[in-house]
Amino acid sequence: MKKRHRPAAAASGRPRFWGRHAVSAALANPGRRAVKLWATREAAARMELPKELTVTFADVADLGRLVPQDAPHQGVVLEVEPLEDVFLDELLTGEGNRPLLVLDQVTDPHNVGAILRSAAAFDAAGIVTQDRHSPPESGALARAASGALEVVPWVRVVNLARALDEIGEAGFWRIGMAGEAERTLSETLGSAKVALVLGAEGEGMRQNTAAHCDELARLPISDRVESLNVSNAAAIALYAAATRS
Repeated sequence: MKKRHRPAAAASGRPRFWGRHAVSAALANPGRRAVKLWATREAAARMELPKELTVTFADVADLGRLVPQDAPHQGVVLEVEPLEDVFLDELLTGEGNRPLLVLDQVTDPHNVGAILRSAAAFDAAGIVTQDRHSPPESGALARAASGALEVVPWVRVVNLARALDEIGEAGFWRIGMAGEAERTLSETLGSAKVALVLGAEGEGMRQNTAAHCDELARLPISDRVESLNVSNAAAIALYAAATRS
């Protein structure tokens, strides 16, 4: 029986995606249910759209009223159903040595979207977040992810510490990224499967989250900057994991 970490109730409302890349990726995902599509005639002519999906033609001003102010919709807006839940054990039982990303209260949709994009680029197994302290699917997140929201598994858990325990039991070496750590990430990466744990900007990882890591590590950044944006740190950490010898 699969362990269900996420509450059964879905978030209220349907997300709306905008921009040709985010919309095309959602339409190409067989696991995504498209509800309604609005587009200018020019934008629709440049895209491969499913024949079964009715297009509501609109002008640029009308589309602008469907999305947040100044959102770069590029002439197309898609309303979708959220993706179905992914369960933690589905990621933990996969074959290979692909890294796993665990985000501790990273709530900014642009950061999470950028992290999903890096996770896709470096073939990560997926990301894990705490359900109450992570952003929902949204147009801003989908645009920042540049299509990766549709291809990178995203597990939302109720209790992050408990999830980290299960990740460790599955054979992952849990490395918490912390600027105060004595050793660098390259010094802590071995040959085992790795889970990279990153905290929110400013506060970083919570103490209880760090206590559920096997080891803490830092990136060897210059003293001229205090820290990196969490999405930049995630990209560098994934690159290090992908290129370890």
